[in-house]
Amino acid sequence: MGLLSWIIVGGLAGWLSTKIIKPKKRKGCFTGILLGIVGAIVGGFLMSFLGGTGVTGFNMYSIFVATLGAVILIWLARQFGE
Repeated sequence: MGLLSWIIVGGLAGWLSTKIIKPKKRKGCFTGILLGIVGAIVGGFLMSFLGGTGVTGFNMYSIFVATLGAVILIWLARQFGE
């Protein structure tokens, strides 16, 4: 997956995760993209741990995995005081 694909998937996942779990403070667009990219890494690790595949490219499954990872990151941030 190229850099542009990571940015697009990260942006979509970051946006979707903030719609699922509303953060206490609004962050910027760059923070959402970064959250989605890191969420893709976390989600990919989690899915491979469970026996599935991680982020495979620019498709709906990869956006789902990245969003799942981003939601987990937001939840963890809330547990530790955001």
